[in-house]
Amino acid sequence: LRYNVKAAWNGAGPTGEGTLTIGDEVLPYSVPADMGGKGKGASPETLLISAVTACYSATLYHFLSKRRLPVSSVAVDTAGFVGNYPSKPRYSRIEVSPTIHGGDPERQADYETAARMAREHCFIGQTVAAGGVSYDLGSVRVHAAGA
Repeated sequence: LRYNVKAAWNGAGPTGEGTLTIGDEVLPYSVPADMGGKGKGASPETLLISAVTACYSATLYHFLSKRRLPVSSVAVDTAGFVGNYPSKPRYSRIEVSPTIHGGDPERQADYETAARMAREHCFIGQTVAAGGVSYDLGSVRVHAAGA
């Protein structure tokens, strides 16, 4: 498998900005404002945790369906923690916290098992973890249909 992204950047240092072209989509990006950048569009920092979030959410839905757990949709809040800023910034930890909508709250333990399995099988998250970043599962919330 091969995936391609094209980047165009203009400007020196953190005050520049760019665009990513992914297929027919164009996504603006820049250095985050809290790191001295423009804070326009996405940032490399949010793109990294976005990749983990997207992989995890799809993998979780797969395991919920495979285990025949009721679900209408999945939402995932992801927090990424950067340490050693500004000298040598590096992600130290990424935590995914899923919310299952249309679920059965009486089966909380089953949802937590599926959430752990998804964390273990999301290959993007596992790739990041192999680089020394802690990849953790936060709270798992289950909301019944109509809740």
